[in-house]
Amino acid sequence: MSEREWPESAELVVCTVKDVKDFAAFVSLDEYPGRVGLIPISEVATGWIKYIRDHIREGQKVVCKVLHVDTQRGHIDLSLKDVNEHQRREKIREWKNESKAQKWIGFAAQASGEKPETIEDAIYSHYGDLYSVFEDIVSGERSLDSLGLSPGAVAALQQVAKENVKVPRVTVGGNIILTSTKPDGVNIIRRALRSAEPKIPDVDIELTYLGAPAYRIKVTAHDYKTAEKAIEKAAAAAIGVVERAGGEGKFVKKPKSGKTA
Repeated sequence: MSEREWPESAELVVCTVKDVKDFAAFVSLDEYPGRVGLIPISEVATGWIKYIRDHIREGQKVVCKVLHVDTQRGHIDLSLKDVNEHQRREKIREWKNESKAQKWIGFAAQASGEKPETIEDAIYSHYGDLYSVFEDIVSGERSLDSLGLSPGAVAALQQVAKENVKVPRVTVGGNIILTSTKPDGVNIIRRALRSAEPKIPDVDIELTYLGAPAYRIKVTAHDYKTAEKAIEKAAAAAIGVVERAGGEGKFVKKPKSGKTA
């Protein structure tokens, strides 16, 4: 998955455990075909280890930190204990994405007649990885003209991305408090709520009545920055309508929600 032949010190690598001895575990580096690394028992887990197989076993997929690389002797020393759970999850996610991207590039190469290596090299030179280009394609954030690929290859990549990549979306929410003591206060609130649903490209705004004077507002977008700008704009619009009519308004923001598909 990497265009380099050897990993670098401090790099996180995905490995498959091949053989476990009493003193160490031998692993293959999934991203560097043909490379084998060694995890000394002292680097398998913190504290005293009585049975190494209580901590690592053959066939297991692990994420290790590269301690030292000796290209002359072909030795790669690794640590399993120096990788925390967050790092492990992020590295596995990255590795899976790169694996999928490599497969998609194969589809694009077959459809366009371009060599997979040509497409991979072009993407690596601009992105440093393979998956990011597919995210850019579906989000429309960047033109592929700078890759220098043939129109057929570009069209094939775009089609593959469209068929396989889902753009992650995030949701932010909050409550809008709107009050009006005017005789036509109900109509004022209605106008305020309508103004809280501005048309913003690729942004979904949802309003829910919680019970006077509170209304729930939820905004879904491709990223937090866009979502937060949209919810602030929507809340400000509604509050502005009410205040100009002599009423009062307040926006109470809620903590960030997680990403949705």
